[in-house]
Amino acid sequence: MSFMEKAYQRLLEGNRTWVQKRLGENPEYFQHLARGQHPEYLWIGCSDSRVSADQITGTQPGEIFVHRNVANLVVHNDVNLLAVLQYSIEVLQVKHVIVCGHYGCGGVEAALNRRGFGPMDDWLKNIREVHRRHQREVDSIKDLEKKYHRLAELNVFEQAYNLCSTQIIKQSWMRRGAPYVHGWIYSIADGVLKELGISVRSQMDMPTVFRRL
Repeated sequence: MSFMEKAYQRLLEGNRTWVQKRLGENPEYFQHLARGQHPEYLWIGCSDSRVSADQITGTQPGEIFVHRNVANLVVHNDVNLLAVLQYSIEVLQVKHVIVCGHYGCGGVEAALNRRGFGPMDDWLKNIREVHRRHQREVDSIKDLEKKYHRLAELNVFEQAYNLCSTQIIKQSWMRRGAPYVHGWIYSIADGVLKELGISVRSQMDMPTVFRRL
C-alpha cells in the first residue's frame, strides 16, 4: 500500500474506531440520529480545517447545522448559502444563527496582500469591500497581525449585517420572532470563542447593534 493510500485509509479506520466507541457508549446512538435532526443552531463559519464547529463548541452530531466557506462570507447571490439558510430557518426552525470568523484567517490575509485570477480572487473581492468600507481604521493599525485581526472582526460584523438583510431572516423575524443572529470570533492560538456584541432578533435591533460599523 502506497503512502497516499495509507493516508486516506487512516480516515476509514478512524471512522470504524469512532463507530465502535459510540456504540460502546450507547448501543442505540445511530438509531437515534437516524430518526432526524433538530438543531437549534445554524453555524456560518470558515472552511479552515482548524475551525470545526462541533469541536470548538463541545457539541454533538445533530446539534449544529453548518455552512462553511472561505472567510465565512454571507453573499446575497450565493445560492448555496441561501439554500442552507432557508432550510435551517423554514424547515429546521433554528433559534440562533452564528456567524463565526477567526483570527489568522487566510482569506482575510490574502484579500489584503494578493491579487490573482479565477474564482478565489472573485470571492476575496467581498473581503476587499469590507476593507474599503473601513480602510481608515484598518490602515491606521501598524502592527500587521493586529491589522489582520481587526479586519477579521469587521468582516464578521459585515457578514452578520448581510445576513440580517436577507428576506429569509426578515420574514422569519416577522413570522416567529426568531432567530437570533450572533457574531463571534475564534482564536486558534488559545481555542477561545469571543462574542463581538452582535445579538439581533428584529429589524428594530439592527441600527443599534451595527451602528459601530
